[in-house]
Amino acid sequence: MAIVLVMSADRVHLHHMDEFNFQAPAEVYASRGRGASKRPMTFHRFDNAAEAVRFVIETLPPEMLYGTVMEIGEARFLGNDIKRLYSSDEYPFQRAVSI
Repeated sequence: MAIVLVMSADRVHLHHMDEFNFQAPAEVYASRGRGASKRPMTFHRFDNAAEAVRFVIETLPPEMLYGTVMEIGEARFLGNDIKRLYSSDEYPFQRAVSI
């Protein structure tokens, strides 16, 4: 069972992959790499987290991964967390890329 680190407004905690809800609505904030506050950011809203994860991994250029944050409610998932979600056994879509 994989675990991801989840940040919320007031704390950081571990989240078990088997508890992750790929059907929850998600928002993605993407920019190019670290130091993103000085670079333009794009925003995308998705009906479910599975679509958001697919967009980040399969559509965004790889160099944007580390400047990307996915939000589900108050939980925030960073680039490496999104990669782990995409690689998890629970991910509901067929993968187009191997990471």
